[in-house]
Amino acid sequence: MKLLLTNDDGIDAEGLAALESAMSPFGVVQIVAPKEPYSGCGHQITTHRPLTIEKIAGHRTAVDGSPADCARLGLLYLATDSTWLVSGINAGGNLGVDIHMSGTVAAAREAALLGFPAIAISQYRARESRFDWGCAAERAAMVFHRLRDLPLAAGTFWNVNLPDLKGDERTPELIFCDPDQNPLAIDYERTGDCFRYRGVYQDRRHLPDTDVDHCFRGHVTASRVSSGVAPCLASSSAARNSRREI
Repeated sequence: MKLLLTNDDGIDAEGLAALESAMSPFGVVQIVAPKEPYSGCGHQITTHRPLTIEKIAGHRTAVDGSPADCARLGLLYLATDSTWLVSGINAGGNLGVDIHMSGTVAAAREAALLGFPAIAISQYRARESRFDWGCAAERAAMVFHRLRDLPLAAGTFWNVNLPDLKGDERTPELIFCDPDQNPLAIDYERTGDCFRYRGVYQDRRHLPDTDVDHCFRGHVTASRVSSGVAPCLASSSAARNSRREI
């Protein structure tokens, strides 16, 4: 298996290093990632200027562009024998409507648009918590092992969120569920003509049995998402209702 890895936190991000550690046992890994952080860039594509690449090592290439740019260049020019694209591990959750704003998710969406199987993996962090990238790598590997052989309809991809680490719980349940469609908490502080966003991620409204609900309760969530506008409800009822340890 040939795996193309990318992210939106930049090629030097700890989450990408954790992803490389997690994915290496599954096959040959190639990394094509943004030279600088592109968090929250959505499905931004660079067409108004040339994209410059920098070979950092034999299997690592930095691109002065977005995650979606990296997916395009990686799959079509730099690592054309890739069989999967894996994006992440993002430093923060990409739950519910985050999928429209996330560069991590955009890379997986671009791969799906190009006809490649793809998965975006994000590590949710509760307030005041710290990232444990070793644990995140373990969980990412276990999730990929579970999902790689499950069916993906053309134009769909997996969006996975790892829960905040609580105590010594290293094998949380894997829940197949749909993305929550509620908007993020909208709260701005106004000072004259300046508006500063003050919404609290953990205060977002959410529906029961959706990805936000399950991830906040300590589960790993996996959603099949369409590369089109709407989330894909392609999970079978059996998969949707299944709750099992990774």
